[in-house]
Amino acid sequence: MALVTAQMSVSLDGFFSGPNDIDAGFHRVTRWVIDTLAWRERLGFEGGESNANSELIAELQAATGAYVMGRRMFDVGEVPWGDNPPFRAPVLVVTHRAREPLSREGGTTFTFVTDGIQSAIEQARTAANGKDVAISGGGDLLRQVIRAGLLDQLELHISPVLIGDGMRLFDRADHDAVELSPTRTVHTPGVTHIRYKVNGPSTLAIDDRGRGASGAALARRADLP
Repeated sequence: MALVTAQMSVSLDGFFSGPNDIDAGFHRVTRWVIDTLAWRERLGFEGGESNANSELIAELQAATGAYVMGRRMFDVGEVPWGDNPPFRAPVLVVTHRAREPLSREGGTTFTFVTDGIQSAIEQARTAANGKDVAISGGGDLLRQVIRAGLLDQLELHISPVLIGDGMRLFDRADHDAVELSPTRTVHTPGVTHIRYKVNGPSTLAIDDRGRGASGAALARRADLP
């Protein structure tokens, strides 16, 4: 069954970018991508390394039949992507500002959806023709998709860098706890890839472990409430 997936490169302290959309912080967490063969081929660049990172990118590209992104990401990327964007598939843009569909070379068509995230994902499922739907960002859109219970799989690409300030992927808890199960981990020198199955919201069950006589004694000894 086709999945709704998401990919995000993050720092060890949880940022997917610095204070601005595309800045030094953003490039620090995404630099593992730049030299991969699969990424460079998709953008029409020469060279590139054939390694585990490149294999992972190629796998994701092959599995995805349509993309969903926020309007902010589209506005930032429209000019740099140029006439031949790297998606090569339908892209549904979630927005409050209507716009006619925008067709580009290579099979990319941007369709602007004004009636919500769920509608955009449903349209993307149809356009994906049996393949996965990828949530392309940004961070706010991804959080909304998770809150709505629409995400099946999350893949974090964790770069060994501490940015210290910027845009956090998960900046606050405005929803119930969400349980995830790791299903794959790939370690490389520059990044660790962890894939999670998103199990959905879960209420934490509080039991009485540590509340008996021995637990109370330990709490008093530690000067705990």
